[in-house]
Amino acid sequence: MTEQIQSDILNALPLPGFEQTLGDLGLVKNLVVQEDSSCKIEIELPVPGYPHQNQLSDSIREKLASTDNPPKEVSIDYSLNVRGPESGGAIGLRVKNVIAVGSGKGGVGKSTIAASLAYGLKSMGAKVGLLDADVYGPSIPHLLGATGKPEVHEHLNPDGSVIQRIHPVQCQGIAVMSIAFLVPEENAVIWRGPMLHKLLTQFISETEWGELDYLIVDMPPGTGDVALTLSQMMSLAGAVVVCTPQKVALLDAVKAIAMYRQVKIPILGMVENMTGELFGSGGAKQTAIDKKIPFLGEVPSDVTIRIRGDESKLGQLFEEDSAARESLEKVCVNVAMEIAQQFLVKPQAPTLEILQ
Repeated sequence: MTEQIQSDILNALPLPGFEQTLGDLGLVKNLVVQEDSSCKIEIELPVPGYPHQNQLSDSIREKLASTDNPPKEVSIDYSLNVRGPESGGAIGLRVKNVIAVGSGKGGVGKSTIAASLAYGLKSMGAKVGLLDADVYGPSIPHLLGATGKPEVHEHLNPDGSVIQRIHPVQCQGIAVMSIAFLVPEENAVIWRGPMLHKLLTQFISETEWGELDYLIVDMPPGTGDVALTLSQMMSLAGAVVVCTPQKVALLDAVKAIAMYRQVKIPILGMVENMTGELFGSGGAKQTAIDKKIPFLGEVPSDVTIRIRGDESKLGQLFEEDSAARESLEKVCVNVAMEIAQQFLVKPQAPTLEILQ
């Protein structure tokens, strides 16, 4: 069987979890037929932690084996090239996907989920940054154990001019920005809207984030100034709404969903946090069904999550066996898949409309 015939067969195969074929998405990067009739295939996956890899491998081998002249052996190597709408391109960000993690109210574990998304996607091979936009209650540095201060360096533009750029703090391979690096822990931030807007502009457009697959933005709770500012600055790849299962939290989560819909930001789905005996279970899932948005998974009310967060070692949840690890990884994979599905089906950034 020639390489061309095998390539045609592979390109016609559907990618599990998506509507398109491998050929539609250009995922077959290399195919070599050896002298002994065995073949080596390289497939480029569009999302980290792709959950259907084994199914895809089985489909490739079964399809080639069913031909008149099947290869003696099939070797498949997978690589990663995250796809996305380059959602920060309008302001100079080299970021494929900007993800807002929000909630209708505080105290639902939004920052824990945002930090876990960053760690989880990084552990799956993605390049990740984490922006703490919760200016009045920044907690990301503590959860990660990130210390130090952002530094300002001079950069040379192509035209020869010199500009100054802020370099984020690096923590375990994740680029991090937060006002907590700049303000003493015991001090409160008492600012009006214009000052918040200026700070966030610096954190986003004047910061040297580098080339990222994902920039996770830990939003402040509610639907206030910061959410509107970010919506106006960037065409986000989507928003994740975090909520606990009880009714009082769900009432506010519905408002966050309405806010994202008003500013035309795709809603990636809902995460139910702290599922268990204390707050109950299933409330966020039912709300997602009612609002016709994806349900991204539930995270149990596990004491290990609280302990690792208090110890500033949240990343260890992805390095050790714990009851929380599987649920957190599932949320990360579902978020990545939802972004890719929305982008690859309709690869245009959303048009933002700010309602006055």
